[in-house]
Amino acid sequence: MTDNKTPTVRELLDRAAQIYEEKTFLKFVRGGKIEERSYRTTQQNALAVCRWIRSLSDKRMHVALISKTSYEYITCLTGILISGNVAIPFSPDISAAEAIKLLERADVDLLLFENEFAAKAAQIKEGYPGLQFAVNIGDESYFNEIYETYDSSCDCASLSDFAVDPEACACMIFTSGTTGVRKGVMLSTKALVGNIMYHDYCADIFNETDVALSVLPMYHIYCFTGDYLKNLKDGLQVALNGDLRNIVQNLTLFEPRVMRVVPMIAQTLLRRVKAVLSRNPDMEPRDAAKKVFGRNMKWLISGGAYLDPALIAEYEKFGIYLRQGYGMTEAGCRISVPDESAAVDSVGRVIDVCKARIHHGEIQVLTPTRMIGYYKMPEETKAMFTDDGWLKTGDIGYLTVDNQLFITGRVKNLIILSNGENVSPEAIEKKFDHEPIIDEVVVYAENDRIVAEIYPNYDYIEENMIEDVNAVIEAMIDTMNLTAKPSHVIASFKLRSEPFPRTGSGKMIRPSAL
Repeated sequence: MTDNKTPTVRELLDRAAQIYEEKTFLKFVRGGKIEERSYRTTQQNALAVCRWIRSLSDKRMHVALISKTSYEYITCLTGILISGNVAIPFSPDISAAEAIKLLERADVDLLLFENEFAAKAAQIKEGYPGLQFAVNIGDESYFNEIYETYDSSCDCASLSDFAVDPEACACMIFTSGTTGVRKGVMLSTKALVGNIMYHDYCADIFNETDVALSVLPMYHIYCFTGDYLKNLKDGLQVALNGDLRNIVQNLTLFEPRVMRVVPMIAQTLLRRVKAVLSRNPDMEPRDAAKKVFGRNMKWLISGGAYLDPALIAEYEKFGIYLRQGYGMTEAGCRISVPDESAAVDSVGRVIDVCKARIHHGEIQVLTPTRMIGYYKMPEETKAMFTDDGWLKTGDIGYLTVDNQLFITGRVKNLIILSNGENVSPEAIEKKFDHEPIIDEVVVYAENDRIVAEIYPNYDYIEENMIEDVNAVIEAMIDTMNLTAKPSHVIASFKLRSEPFPRTGSGKMIRPSAL
């Protein structure tokens, strides 16, 4: 584990502006046209936002951001981080009622929101009297005025000459809340920037001036540090997707070389490539992929959920490397990153700014980028760490001698039968991965017996005119049970008519958590 001197966000921003100057950093579609902003312009505009925010109050504020990713979102996020205030990003899909509850819990002073959130923002101002300021960042002309009024020649230019405490809370990210109360993870700038200072095991993923398409929302630490801070450090061009519904058109418009995804996005895009091939059977596989991804796509980096190795193999047929990493917000984000020489069912290798160990089956990590704690939740914070300071990930897995990390399940999902047997439901669920009649499956215990709850692939059932779905699935499970350990035998199954509910980050909510 290395703990080299970590630059501040300001130092990262200034260095990028000095090296790359007028080269394009951010590009996006606005008013039907592609607009670009250079590294220098982004730096200057972020500094203007920093001065503007510091001019609003001389106290340290908690600033909520509720918006899809936009250029103003980036300059506001950066401005908050370099101003010594605390950035608290939320999903734009959050309800007004939940926003009021969480903004109050987080002691938010300033709310920055997008146009589409304006009606909810009005409700928040009514329901949360502690809110001092609320500003619509979707008003482009308003922010152009901020960029001009608070530039380096203004009377309050010195407000941006501020030394941020690298150990202080700079960002608070609320967990997705699959179980229990959502917790505000407090991260310092040392954690945010330190976590991107690792050595890339695949040397050709991030090359200067390559284009990365940012499709995941910035309120997730994976996108926040990866698509923004790491690309800022590495000198990439970042195309902002904005709304996930725009991903198909933006892939062909911006023709990126690299993109961070979750498995659900990888699966959806693969289906599109296969559809192109089915309509054009004489087309080369790589040419079919170009119809969907553009001409340059080489790397898809997956995180946030289990990635089926079969999906990796499918993508390689089209000349695209799909690999997965692993991390958690409480660790500052990354714990392991992709390595094309690692086993495809691993989650890559542990980064060199982090140590990992397996303790009673659980993956635990020691890293200087760990969270400060959960905001106003000391007991919950204490429970996340061992007595000797290692962060408990809650994941079950194993580590090889060459630092490859494998995930086999979740501690909280572990089934403990009355005979003392420990059963990882994920190990059973993986047996269904290649069954086309199965869309989603969750395994749990009921009356000391293993139960599989299944959402079938109704499109497959219709296409293949399967009449007795129960009989087909029952026969499948009977076959699985023939070779299963006694503790892993599925005693019964249930069929669902609707998919399992998911969190805002796309993680499935297991029935035990509903």
